[in-house]
This record gives sequence, structure tokens and C-alpha cells, in this order.
Amino acid sequence: MPNKLEAVIFDWAGTIVDFGSFAPTQIFVDAFAQAYGFALSLEEARRPMGLGKWQHIEALGQDPDVAARWTRQFGRAMSQEDVRHLYDTFIPLQVERVGAHSGLVPGALAVVQALRVQGFKIGSTTGYPRQVMEKLMVLASEKGYAPDCTVCADDLAAGARPGPWMALACVQNLQIGSVAHCVKVDDTVPGIAEGINAGMWTVGLALSGSPAGLTLAEYEQADEATLQAVRDRVAPLFVAAGAHFVIDTVADLPAVLRTIEQRLASGQRP
Repeated sequence: MPNKLEAVIFDWAGTIVDFGSFAPTQIFVDAFAQAYGFALSLEEARRPMGLGKWQHIEALGQDPDVAARWTRQFGRAMSQEDVRHLYDTFIPLQVERVGAHSGLVPGALAVVQALRVQGFKIGSTTGYPRQVMEKLMVLASEKGYAPDCTVCADDLAAGARPGPWMALACVQNLQIGSVAHCVKVDDTVPGIAEGINAGMWTVGLALSGSPAGLTLAEYEQADEATLQAVRDRVAPLFVAAGAHFVIDTVADLPAVLRTIEQRLASGQRP
């Protein structure tokens, strides 16, 4: 097959919608408070971002800071029954509130529209379960964004990130000829690992996602020194995870795709 890109596979929150990825992180804080009266900070809630939500709660239970406070408060470690109760509390809250954080990241729609004109297929993967995505996909479609396929964290028996399975399901659904002809774009380290493990080119987003933690207003009002400080903090996380490129937001993707196509034409692979 010709050495040409065929598809871009996007994450959702923090990548295409919900600048700063605030919907899931704030609701983790609220779910812990509602279910157990436990004080989880927003910074702690962000640490496992990119995982499936069940795995995210498990990871929080193993976080040294969270685990220590949990043990002090309850006299025991977090159990699978606790994880289930937290998950069952989280999901209705997420479904209820996901619409409040469904706005598209600036530039995202224009990039996707340009990709379609160029013949790209558009895939997507997410740490959200299907129940949440059923609502979010409708809201995003009303704003003009409707990828060719969406694979959710609870769709596959094999599991979700950081494994390759959701990204590879997109390859199958989109009928892509080679994983080397795919680009995975994500704002989290597990999402980058997903793309790496699937054999794809990967692009990390330094300013629009969960690690940056900026609201859209904060991003738009920040001076260059402030934004550079965030880049300096976040970009190394993606580089360490193996990201081939790190950019500010999805609006900066076209130039990277041109570079990748040049590399493919010269025989390079991810």
C-alpha cells in the first residue's frame, strides 16, 4: 500500500471536547464525596486520567496519598465493593453533567473538516463508558463533530487503555490497511500508550487536556510565559511515554500530519 496516512484517531475529553477535561475530574471529586464523604482533590482526581473509569477509581484507591487518607478514615484499604459503589455513583453524575462540558475545543471542528476533505477517516476512543458516550455523541454531533467510529472503555472484553485494543478496534472498524498509517491524538499518558502499543504515530496535547488543567478562559487569557511553563511541565510526560510529537492543542495538528507523511514517504515507521 502507498506510504500515506489513512486515519486519525482522537480522544474525546481534553482533545476534541471539554477543554481542560473538567467533566470527569470534577465528577470523581463529587462521587467520592457523595458515596463516602471522602475529600478527593481535583489534582488527585486528574492523576489517572485516560484510563477507563472503573480502572481510574481503582488507580485512585492505590494512589499513595489517597490510599493513606482512605485507610485513616475507614480503617481499611479500598475494596472492590467500594470501587463498585463509587463507579455506580459516578456514572449517573457523569451522564447528567456531561452536556455542560461538551463544547468543542477551539479549532477542532475545522481540523476534522479539513481532514475529511483530504480523505482521512476519523476514529475515536475514550475512557468514558458507552452509557456516557451515547449522550455526548449526540451533543457533539449537533455541534458538527461525528467521527466514523467511537470505541468506549467498556466496549471490549480485552479492556481499555493503556492497552492497544480500542485503537485497534478503530483500525478494524475503519478498514485501515496498516497501523503505521494511523495517528493517535490524546491529552493523557495512557492515551499515548494506547497508540504506541497499537503501533501508531502518537501526538500529545500539552495545553488543552487534563495534565495542563487549564480552563478555556485561563488558556485564552494566559500570557506566553504562563503557557510555556505549562508546556515545560506537561510535554516531558508525553515524551517519556513515547509520544512522537507534542503540540498545544488539536488546532496545531495539520503541520504534524504533513511531517508524518514526509517520514512515511521516506520509509520511516512509528
